Amino acid sequence: MTSQAQALEPLANVRGLAFLAFPLHPAGKPSTERATHLADVDLPLLFLQGTNDALTEVSLLRSVVADLGTGATLHTVHGADHAFHVPARLERKDVEVMAEILDVLARWIRRVV
Repeated sequence: MTSQAQALEPLANVRGLAFLAFPLHPAGKPSTERATHLADVDLPLLFLQGTNDALTEVSLLRSVVADLGTGATLHTVHGADHAFHVPARLERKDVEVMAEILDVLARWIRRVV
């Protein structure tokens, strides 16, 4: 919702927007309609996304991010779902995934700010 508000009118003191598990489409209904407003956001954008998220087909999100240009960045987390949970068979713990996400987010914030 913040990105929609930013697309309509720049928000005071906002320097970038980070999305943790951007819900690109309803589960089982791939589309990019929910991302159309992002073209009107003139800020750095970071997308942190699990590759097993039922609400985002990663190939579609890659295309959206590419179309947004150099101000948009996508970081994918292999096997993670919408809550960034990973199945035990991947031999990664959720806490490791969260550490990865926080590291990427912190580096991005330092760069943007």
